[in-house]
Amino acid sequence: MDKLTGIGTTTMGGITSNSMRMLEKSVDYLWAKQAAHLDNIANAETPGYKVKTVSFEKKFEARLKEAERHGHTRAKTRQAIESATWQVEEDEEATRMDQNGVNVLEQSLEAVRTAYQMQYTLQAINNDFSTLGRAING
Repeated sequence: MDKLTGIGTTTMGGITSNSMRMLEKSVDYLWAKQAAHLDNIANAETPGYKVKTVSFEKKFEARLKEAERHGHTRAKTRQAIESATWQVEEDEEATRMDQNGVNVLEQSLEAVRTAYQMQYTLQAINNDFSTLGRAING
């Protein structure tokens, strides 16, 4: 179970494609990112609070490129996807005298952006399942 989001990660095991696992990883990341934004906004007046950011995309991209360099096989790509994790970091830069670094407007805009990203990702997952359902049902 994750400390930031309070949820556990579940997967569908071997029946998912690499693209579906990438979408699942994206949802996990976006959920954690949204939780960090909301946490930051909630602590905007807490003296000494450090802004939380969630990183994932660059590390994920690097792992996929490394898998491609070592022979782009389905198994290596899956291993790269499975090993990629998001990470919560605290920003040491404080912008106010009370050592709080939260910019509420910036965090609010990022929360909205993350919500749209989540919506598009979930829509892609839904489309994949709809296509699979049509293929099964004929």
